[in-house]
Amino acid sequence: MGSLSFTKPTEAALRQFIAEQHALPFTYEGVGATADEASIPAGYAIDRMSVSLGRGEAVFAAAKQGLKAWQQFQLGWCEAWPRTTPIRHDETVAVVARSLGTWWTNAARIVYVIDEANRFGFAYGTLPGHVEMGEELFLLERDPVSGETTYSILAFSRPRHPLAKLGRPMVRRLQQRFRDDSAAAMLRWIEQQA
Repeated sequence: MGSLSFTKPTEAALRQFIAEQHALPFTYEGVGATADEASIPAGYAIDRMSVSLGRGEAVFAAAKQGLKAWQQFQLGWCEAWPRTTPIRHDETVAVVARSLGTWWTNAARIVYVIDEANRFGFAYGTLPGHVEMGEELFLLERDPVSGETTYSILAFSRPRHPLAKLGRPMVRRLQQRFRDDSAAAMLRWIEQQA
């Protein structure tokens, strides 16, 4: 259930963690439910965030490259590893986050990918090596009329690790911080590409 350490995990440790987690089953009901919010099972907290990244084909193209490079996780206190993980079904990634002087390593696997003319994104779901259970969708949508690109997150989760259950209010604040910081990271990425 998630790996806890007082030091940042090494690349070798992260490689081993992903290898151990890859074939394990998802830890939650409703795998794929972020594709249809009405199918999210009861008993989970549901979180949403959406931000405009700008207008035009170049913004949408840059945002797609950002998601493919996991830029939405490059937050200083949180990162996806490895950043070269392809955005495709069944790929496993480690999410490493630092909070209160400790490093938490969590495992997730990509459930589905959306790759359409005006929509791009993916959802990943939690594996046994994750402190929470649930699914999160990272989605880019371009309005075909205005050309505006939005970056959205839709997630449902509940605690799995005993410490996540005990510290639920703090975990919820960290989840909100992640959504806010992720939006800011994508906006920075778009600015850097201009």
